[in-house]
Amino acid sequence: MTKKKILIVEDETSIADLEKDYLELSDFDVTICNNGEDGLKAALDQDFALVILDLMLPGIDGFEVCKKIRETKNIPILMVSARKDDIDKIRGLGLRADDYMTKPFSPSELVARVKAHLARYERLVGAGQPENDVIEIRGLKIDKTARRVFIDGAEKQFTTKEFDLLTFLAEHPNHVYSKEELFREIWDMDSIGDIATVTVHIKKIREKIEYDTSKPQYIETIWGVGYRFKI
Repeated sequence: MTKKKILIVEDETSIADLEKDYLELSDFDVTICNNGEDGLKAALDQDFALVILDLMLPGIDGFEVCKKIRETKNIPILMVSARKDDIDKIRGLGLRADDYMTKPFSPSELVARVKAHLARYERLVGAGQPENDVIEIRGLKIDKTARRVFIDGAEKQFTTKEFDLLTFLAEHPNHVYSKEELFREIWDMDSIGDIATVTVHIKKIREKIEYDTSKPQYIETIWGVGYRFKI
């Protein structure tokens, strides 16, 4: 059976090593990052089952890391902090962290909470759930339920708006939309003076799903009009 991968984002090496030791005793595969930037990159680039996230980190703090992870992933996030203020706990849980532990805590309690959150997450996404709503077009697979995108089986990371824009176009194939229409549809506001954001998002989406961005096979530009999703 494959070991579940846990990411610890913690700048205090002694604490991180202690957490790692206890988790490895429970047969988890553990990775440690000592700052927010490295932790965020690891969380987005790799397939972890759960993240243990310290709040007070050098560079990007734990709140921002949590927010960024939640833009693309629904894995359990367990926040830890030496700060006992309720406002920090409320803010962390408001950013959709799954739990909040105040230092010092026993490593055994941490392991117990990790196991509980993993079991709960597996129940939510596991047996008895209806099949995910999926759009498949050639090598592109868009899982609308899990908000995940795959190209030839490899997952690509999308921001919320990138995912919404790609999904909208894929659900309306062969329909030409102007930048103004797309801006209103995805950003839900009148597109006064800011339709350039559509162009930027289309460029980023193409970089992730197209084999050759100069000859797009999914999203084509209709010059002078807008964009069309080809099938």
